[in-house]
Amino acid sequence: MRNDFVRQMLVEMKNDPSVYFLTADLGWNALEPIEKAFPLRFINVGVSEQHMVSMAAGLALEGKKVICYSIASFATLRPYEAIRDDVCYHNLDVKIIGTGGGYNYATHGTTHHTIEDFAIMRVLPHMRVLAPAYSWEAREATKTMMRAKGPFYMRLGKSPNIAFEKPLFRFALGKGYGIREGKDITIISTGNVLDLAVKTAEILYVRGIEACVISMPTIKPIDEGIIRKHAAKKKAVFTIEEHSVIGGLGSTVAEIVLKTGLNSKHFEKFGLPADRFLKDVGDREYLLRKAGLEATKIAARIQMKLGR
Repeated sequence: MRNDFVRQMLVEMKNDPSVYFLTADLGWNALEPIEKAFPLRFINVGVSEQHMVSMAAGLALEGKKVICYSIASFATLRPYEAIRDDVCYHNLDVKIIGTGGGYNYATHGTTHHTIEDFAIMRVLPHMRVLAPAYSWEAREATKTMMRAKGPFYMRLGKSPNIAFEKPLFRFALGKGYGIREGKDITIISTGNVLDLAVKTAEILYVRGIEACVISMPTIKPIDEGIIRKHAAKKKAVFTIEEHSVIGGLGSTVAEIVLKTGLNSKHFEKFGLPADRFLKDVGDREYLLRKAGLEATKIAARIQMKLGR
C-alpha cells in the first residue's frame, strides 16, 4: 500500500503546488520519486518526529497542505503532544501518515509494533482516522484526505494476500462497504486484516454460517448507519483489527452497537492482546498467530458464541 500512496502523492503534488512532504529519516526505496520530482517541497527532517509535526504546523499556518510520514509507532507516539497542541488545537491542514501499522515491522521488535494508534488518534478533536485495506482503498483514501481540510491520520500496512476488485461505488469519508454477502452474521474489519475477515467467513460458510464482511477504511468518522443496519438485522456482529482490543475499531463499533440495544452476547471484538506486549521475535504472520488472530481460531470462537 505504501507504493500506492506514493504514486497518488506524485499526482497530488503535481496538481497542487501548496503540498509539502516531510519525512523523519524514513522512506528510502519508496519516497525517492517524490524527492526527485519535487526537491524543494520534500524535506527530510531527520530522526525528530516532534520537530517534523511542529514544522508542518508552521507551514500549514502559511497556507500549505503538509504530509508528515514515518513508521506508524514513531509518527504517532513520539510527536503526540505536537499533534494535539500544534495541529489539532488549531485544526490545521496536516496529514500524519503512519506506515507499517500493527505488526508490519514485526522483526524490529516492540518499538516498531503499532498497537494503539487508532485509540490515541481518534480521541483528538478535529482528527480523522483512516486505515485502508488494500491498493484501491489506499489510493482513494489518499485522494479523499488530500481534498479535505484539517488533520488526518492514515495508517498504511502491507497489502493483503487476497486480490480484491475495485468496488462498483465511490470511496467516501466515513463510509464502510460490503465485500461479501451473508445472511447470518456480520464481520467488520479495518486495514490490512480484511483478508483475515474473508478467510474467516469462508471457513464459517463451510460450517453452515453465512457471514457478511464489511470493510471499514474510516475509523473516524465511522459509518454508524451501516453498523446500526447490520446490528439490527443480523444474529451477531464481530470486529477484526490489527490493533489492541482497547480503543480501536472494536470499541468504536461497540459504542454504536450498545445504542441499538443489541445483547452483548451477540457482539465480540477480535484484536491484539489488551494488556501485554508481544516480545516474541518473528514475522508478522507469526506474531498474529501468537496474538490469536488466525481465521481458524476466530471462526471457532464465533461458532461457540453462536452456540453452533
